[in-house]
Amino acid sequence: MVTDRSPTAIDEAGWHWLRVKHVTGFPRQTRDGYFPEHGVTRPAETTEADLPGIGAEEESLPADAETVADADRLAIETTYLSGKWLVERSAAAVDDLWEAVVDDVAAERFWDAKVTTRAGREAFDEAEHAVLVFTPNYLDREDVDRVRRRLREAYGVTEEIRYRPDVYTLDGVHEERLGELADSESERFRG
Repeated sequence: MVTDRSPTAIDEAGWHWLRVKHVTGFPRQTRDGYFPEHGVTRPAETTEADLPGIGAEEESLPADAETVADADRLAIETTYLSGKWLVERSAAAVDDLWEAVVDDVAAERFWDAKVTTRAGREAFDEAEHAVLVFTPNYLDREDVDRVRRRLREAYGVTEEIRYRPDVYTLDGVHEERLGELADSESERFRG
């Protein structure tokens, strides 16, 4: 389904998220040019040799270093390496930001994005809309930081925002392994 409706115009019960593919008609897997354009390693090609050392950043980790390293290994095992920056915007401001983010995904400056619809914002009992801007491999810190810079410089997102790897959202069998990282407020980076 492709729509030209803005996030604030979507109020149908159950339609909580508007994804880029709903606007462009192209799912993530068709955005193949992003990887060579930005020098990002594809998740399926990422190995333990790509794991970052956890040294200087240890003080800002969301859990103890071993739990974070274990989550990184789990991400590689499952090839679940995407993650996202969370930007919160009022209903008055979200439609313009969303339109610009969709343009950046279409131009392969961003890999993917989604936004809460009006129905979603109300269902989640949130005051603001959530705009999630994804990167395909959170272990590629250069790409994560590049996307953050673009949000700041092109869209005036100057407040501190958080980045959460998608592996932290795995539940069920992995929840015990992830420990406190499974908490919805946990993050890997702030910027």
